[in-house]
Amino acid sequence: MNQFQPSIARTSGSALATNKLIRNTYTLLSLTLLFSALMAGVSMVLHVGFTANLLAFGGSIILMWFVLPRTANSTAGIGVVFAITGLLGFGLGPVLNYYLAMQNGSQTIMTALGGTGVIFLGLSGYALTTRKDFSFLGGMLFVGILVVLVALIANMFLNIPAMSLGLSAVIIVLMSGFILFDTSRIVNGGETNYILATVSLYLSIYNIFIHLLNILSARD
Repeated sequence: MNQFQPSIARTSGSALATNKLIRNTYTLLSLTLLFSALMAGVSMVLHVGFTANLLAFGGSIILMWFVLPRTANSTAGIGVVFAITGLLGFGLGPVLNYYLAMQNGSQTIMTALGGTGVIFLGLSGYALTTRKDFSFLGGMLFVGILVVLVALIANMFLNIPAMSLGLSAVIIVLMSGFILFDTSRIVNGGETNYILATVSLYLSIYNIFIHLLNILSARD
């Protein structure tokens, strides 16, 4: 019977590590979402312009590409995550003020917020409870992102409203796929760093919210 004990110990240890990873990821994600909302509120009160939006977005990209990879395995990485999400939240201020100026703008924002919550909780909850392996989505999602980036750049020159709405719908689908993919990696051992996992899930939530706003406000 002793020959089975090492295997049982490894299985138990792996389960404990996975549960700890899940707990740390969703705790940090909750805190960063709250911090991001706070920074968005500050930005809205200050009525910053869209230049601040671009600067905040650019700053978050620099942190994600050059700083986060170097700090993801240390406690400093937590501060970097808050800096990234804080900048993205601050950059949301002008966007939210823009939508608030529309007819039924506050209702549109609340609907987008609720829809984002339903999508994330539903998909992430499904991946957590079923523990299905969605790693097969990785290649398709990567190709999809490349196609969307090209289409977004093209539409900057073409400025076709219908194309913008179509791209928003595609991005929501892609981000939904990333939620399944990233959550699956967390529960199946593909991702062992809760800081990186948090950033991945946050970006999916952020993009779903932004593009739901675009679709819901189309009538205005």
